[in-house]
Amino acid sequence: MGRNKIIVILLGLAAIVAFFWLDLGRFLTLESLKRNREVLQGLYADHQMTMVAAFMAVYIIQTGLALPGATIMSLAAGAIFGPLMGTVYAVISASIGATLAFLLTRYLLRDLVLNRFGSKLEGINKELEERGLNYLLFLRLVPLFPFFLINLAAGLTRLPLRTFIIGTAIGIIPGGFVYVNAGSSLASISSPGDIASPRVLGSFALLGLFALVPALYNKYKGRNI
Repeated sequence: MGRNKIIVILLGLAAIVAFFWLDLGRFLTLESLKRNREVLQGLYADHQMTMVAAFMAVYIIQTGLALPGATIMSLAAGAIFGPLMGTVYAVISASIGATLAFLLTRYLLRDLVLNRFGSKLEGINKELEERGLNYLLFLRLVPLFPFFLINLAAGLTRLPLRTFIIGTAIGIIPGGFVYVNAGSSLASISSPGDIASPRVLGSFALLGLFALVPALYNKYKGRNI
């Protein structure tokens, strides 16, 4: 393994250790967000570009290193920036972070990921290899699959980077908007579970099935040739 790869891995490990050692997760809770909402909004009013850059940097690192707190970050986007721009910032940040995890897996951590998650990723890997963009959209739209595992699984396949970026960016918009919009009405939320109602989950599942229709059609057509 080259020197640059070792440095990147050590920096990532240092960031993960620092997150848990300093207990930074205490800031990524619903209670903390509610308590500090006015302060964060005040900072945004006074330093808009700095707050946007800081928020996106934290979200990218959190997603790229699969740290806890993604739901709270989406809620925070709505609470600070509002539903529209909050969704824009959250989706861009999550997409960049997911791409970072994808690239780290593909070029640096392939063996480690296979040893740790190989059996869990086997089915997803096979479908991503065969169905590409359609299956990736399905995975992103249906909230049954852990976000970070999809990033890892895709990194182990020959899925083109462009396809991964497009599928991720488009696929996370509906769910991202739901959580960001909820964050703009933060006072009405008592727990993150209040957001993902059966009706909302069912809607995501339906969207995911629509994304699979072209792939299922091609599979069925192939069997009948």
